[in-house]
Amino acid sequence: MGRLSLAAWLYLTALVAMAVAILRYVPVGLASRHWLAAYAVLALLFLVCDSAPTTLAARQSAWSPSSAATLAAVVLLHGGIGAAMVGAVAVLTLRRHVSLAERLFNGAMYAVAGYLAGKSYLAVLGTATTFWPHTRAASEVSQVDIPSPGGFAKVLLPFAVAALVHAVVNHGLLWGILRIDQRSRGAVRRSVSPGGLAQLLAYDLGFAGLGLVIAALWGVIGPFAAAIVLVPLYVARWAMGQFAEQRRAHSATLAALCQAVETKDFYTRGHSDRVSRGAGMIARQINMPQNRADAVTFAGMLHDIGKLGVPTKVLQKEGTLTEDEYAAIQLHPMRGLEIVGDIGFLNEALSGIMHHHERMDGRGYPMGFTGDEIPEFAKIIAVADAFDSMTSTRSYRKARSIEEAIAELKKGAGSQFDPKIVEAFITALGSGKEKWKPQEPAQPRDYEILTSQDHDDPISPLRVFPSR
Repeated sequence: MGRLSLAAWLYLTALVAMAVAILRYVPVGLASRHWLAAYAVLALLFLVCDSAPTTLAARQSAWSPSSAATLAAVVLLHGGIGAAMVGAVAVLTLRRHVSLAERLFNGAMYAVAGYLAGKSYLAVLGTATTFWPHTRAASEVSQVDIPSPGGFAKVLLPFAVAALVHAVVNHGLLWGILRIDQRSRGAVRRSVSPGGLAQLLAYDLGFAGLGLVIAALWGVIGPFAAAIVLVPLYVARWAMGQFAEQRRAHSATLAALCQAVETKDFYTRGHSDRVSRGAGMIARQINMPQNRADAVTFAGMLHDIGKLGVPTKVLQKEGTLTEDEYAAIQLHPMRGLEIVGDIGFLNEALSGIMHHHERMDGRGYPMGFTGDEIPEFAKIIAVADAFDSMTSTRSYRKARSIEEAIAELKKGAGSQFDPKIVEAFITALGSGKEKWKPQEPAQPRDYEILTSQDHDDPISPLRVFPSR
């Protein structure tokens, strides 16, 4: 409870007050026996699903298909009050180590989302009389509203609208508390990044249809419909867990490869992570689709993996390189492609690894591409790579300031870098949404290798001794 700031507590208090304003109209005296029995079954289904969420790729994040029970209540319990009551059961979750703040937040969030979804359902269906609960809510609780086979098509559009409203309100409320207070990430169960919230939104919408399946089966087998739907719900949970485990395995693979490069070159420590983050900043600034934005961050992490194929004596050499030694440096993007080319999930990232040292004027390597011949991923990594190199300490110089590095990027726009990518990166840096944290100077240990020159530094290019 102490993790929440005052602003987050005010947000939570307002949300709980809204949920209480809705649930104060719980229709105890008006509800029929069948309605209460249906509510009990759906509430139990919700509690079972919510008490066993699956961990997502970010281990502090979790997902459960419990929204299917809430949306089934929207149809069967005819509106918002019943759906709100089902969602409020989240306060009783059987998960361990759940704080009071988390229980209150989840219960209120699901109650409000369920209520608004139910009212949206009734509004589109054409049977709603008001958007706020009232004491004469007998129409919502007089009976279980089972769609007839002939009238089933009539509820498809209202249900789709209800599912969308439920998901948007649910994730909107969660996003709100994360925006208000970063410290609340540790106190709210489903805390994720904005990109993760969008992904969870898509998951909830995808599995919302199971709520309609419950409503359809209810007319045939009654309350046993909830038990039958538990099977696909838990299959969905298992599939989500497998996907998350795969993503974690991807991240572990990338981390191991990056660590191998950093072991060979002390001054690249953290460089891959920073280039990956810079590439992500550019991708978001140019509104790149999420799947491509993820791929370009992978490319940023692995862009220097080819250094493993460069002789250590070349990396350590002081002074001028021979043409053969310079050729070994130039081949590192191709060596990188050879090392990671068979990793299937990298896909388009491979083009960024291969061509991130190309130049707009054709004087880059390994292929000497110009302008539009250079893949977009490579253009993005080139800018992030050069910027981090300039703002990092090297054995032969101190780190440049961010302002100096930006000036050099502008200077190289059109000849070395794509002007649009440079502009996007500078805009992202100046937006205030994402702050760039330069490398902290550190002292290498005795066994760590130091490079004498930096092939990524546009201010201090490699010195090559021409052959005769």
